[in-house]
Amino acid sequence: MSVVYDAGALIAADRSDRRLWARHRARLEAGLVLVTTAPVVAQVSRSGSQAQLRRFLRGCEVEPFAPDDAHQVGALAAQSGVPHVVDVHVVVVAHRRRAAIATSDRQHLEPVVAALGAEVLLIPS
Repeated sequence: MSVVYDAGALIAADRSDRRLWARHRARLEAGLVLVTTAPVVAQVSRSGSQAQLRRFLRGCEVEPFAPDDAHQVGALAAQSGVPHVVDVHVVVVAHRRRAAIATSDRQHLEPVVAALGAEVLLIPS
C-alpha cells in the first residue's frame, strides 16, 4: 500500500510535529511506499534551510507533474469546483497509485474525490 502526503503533512513535518513524525516512522517501518508530489514540495519549500522538510522527503518518492496529468487535473478541478491544482494533483496521483492520502485538510480534498467518482481513502497525516 502507498500513502500520498499533501502539503499539510509536509508543513507539519517541517515544523517538527511529533505526531506526524511518529506516524511517518510507523509507515516506513510497516514498509508502506510514501509519496508526495513535486507541486506539493514546491508549495511548501521556502528555503534551503528547511532541514526537517528535507529529512522527511528522504523517506518519500516525489511524483512529478507530468504533461499527461495537466488536462486530467484541469478537468477535475473544474468538475469538482476546487481551484487548487496542487490538491487536485494529489488526488489524481493517489487514485493512480491506489493509495490513501494523508491530510489534515479533508475539506479541500473531499470534493475532488467525489468528482473523481472513485474510492480514495483520506487518513490523518
